[in-house]
Amino acid sequence: MSNGAFQVETIQVPGRQTYEGREFPLALRCGAPTATLDETAAWLAENRDALEEQAALHGAILFRGFPLATAEDFDRFVSAFDWPNFAYDESLSNAVRVNRTRRVFTANEAPPTVTIFLHHEMAQTPVYPGKLFFFCERPAEQGGATPLCRSDILWQRLSECCPNFAEDCRRKGLRYTNVMPSANDANSGMGRSWQSTLGAETQEAAERRLKTLCYDWQWLADGCLRATTPVLDAVRDLPDGRRAFFNQLIAAYCGWKDSRNDPAKSITFGDGAPLDGDAALEAARLAEEITFDLVWQRGDVALVDNYVTMHGRRAFSGTRRVLASLIAA
Repeated sequence: MSNGAFQVETIQVPGRQTYEGREFPLALRCGAPTATLDETAAWLAENRDALEEQAALHGAILFRGFPLATAEDFDRFVSAFDWPNFAYDESLSNAVRVNRTRRVFTANEAPPTVTIFLHHEMAQTPVYPGKLFFFCERPAEQGGATPLCRSDILWQRLSECCPNFAEDCRRKGLRYTNVMPSANDANSGMGRSWQSTLGAETQEAAERRLKTLCYDWQWLADGCLRATTPVLDAVRDLPDGRRAFFNQLIAAYCGWKDSRNDPAKSITFGDGAPLDGDAALEAARLAEEITFDLVWQRGDVALVDNYVTMHGRRAFSGTRRVLASLIAA
């Protein structure tokens, strides 16, 4: 791909995977050492449709060596696609985040020792983004990779290994239960308060929003809110005929643990039946087998198709600043 003197080349990154002749992730490097942000934005705008198609086919695109250093640069990069913003403060995300610009925010404020397990962004809610951008402002001193996993490939393997469980997921769907604190808890990967999550200052306003979303709920004595989703799909049919294991089953079953939440109570089938624990752990094991760890370099950007690819966060030490921006479906 090129735009005059602005050259972009395909590169190979360690640990990459190949499915049906397509690399995962697709990795692109800016080949113009003196490239400017204006030139980058122009190239992105010109190639937007092709990049969108490639993200859907490959699952994710890594952009390396482009002239980005700040949250504002990242905002300009994302804005060049001219896709609709999916604002964090209007979302039902569980995670505590801090906005850096209107469309750019920290990926998750959970402590570095907390592992964030594989998930599709906000698939535990009725409203979720179609695409995600991540930007490495500063890589961690140790650890801190972003694991990426192709859910269409996971669905194929899970269907072969645990066909009854896979079919139950597809047929019954899932329900998720989360206890939201009465104030943001940055010590948890799912510590966003009910006020922030629901955009409500009072319990009455929160209940109105929950009713609109068809949630069940219970107020706890300490002011926390236990909320249970309606039945949500666990499997998504993609436009080209593939199926994806589109949910937050692995994250909920393996990782929704803090002072308020117990993973064993966080997820059921849509009919209320408990999950087969062995099968749920097998899904997590299969996913780990086909996971690519994106080891960040400063200035990297990743475009992730949220319908095709799950992501997470490895534990780390030192300072790590990875920012995110979401795109509406």
